[in-house]
Amino acid sequence: MAAEGPRYQRIADLLREEIRSGTWKPGDRLPSHSELADQMQVSITTARNAIQVLVAENLLYTATSRGTIVRSQEVLESVVTNHIRPDRPKSSHDIFSEIGRAAGREPSKQFTARMEPAGAEVAMWLGIAKDSWVMSRTVVQYLDNEPWSWEVSFYPRDLAEATGIDSPHDIPEGTTRRLAERGFVETAHRDTVAARPATAEEAAVLGVGTGTMLLDHLRIGASADRITRVTRHRSIAARNRLAYELGDDDGTEMIRRVLGTPQPPGNSHYFGNSLVPGPP
Repeated sequence: MAAEGPRYQRIADLLREEIRSGTWKPGDRLPSHSELADQMQVSITTARNAIQVLVAENLLYTATSRGTIVRSQEVLESVVTNHIRPDRPKSSHDIFSEIGRAAGREPSKQFTARMEPAGAEVAMWLGIAKDSWVMSRTVVQYLDNEPWSWEVSFYPRDLAEATGIDSPHDIPEGTTRRLAERGFVETAHRDTVAARPATAEEAAVLGVGTGTMLLDHLRIGASADRITRVTRHRSIAARNRLAYELGDDDGTEMIRRVLGTPQPPGNSHYFGNSLVPGPP
């Protein structure tokens, strides 16, 4: 351990080097704060501060039931236009599950739903009156149990009731498919992507330090007749990359070949999602 600097920083430097050298691998559980304090002969506060340094650097995250866990340093690339591809295979999984599995990760989620009055911002996005009832569906998404993204979608009440999206349960195939099956095909989307620091609430949900840069992806979906929903998807900027594929199939396949992203063997459809090494 280096002889200079505060004790917590020296411990963080040591753990960082061990993570980078592979002593601690993604998914490994580090010693608890008290165990680390005993090993390093420091106070629990010093050990906790050292861990927080590495949480802020996105090297670790904390899980209530599992302790402090080493984060994956790979980057998930998501082709966000895939869910509206006409040749997308029918599946009982939503697009996030497809992305995760295509990348060799195990997806899971925590889901909640409630009916609530629309705030001014949501009302503007949906083109409805403020305080109109909307269905809010919230999903915290995980890959290999690691907090990955936080998605909240809002639907006008009448549309939610007409399509069964007012259900208190998750919809395994995803709401885009559910809307289409019930006669409300989304034919247009407007996407806005911004990079900004995480609020305290977002940091707590995603297991990162306050101020960590997030990708804030806002999508408004519509049919020819109405706005169908608005979805806000937040993820860690350093671990996620968004791609759009626009144009005909032949041109799209040419781009994939040049980029070295061929169709997986035995699958007639390419989802265009992959994990690539992150920065050292």
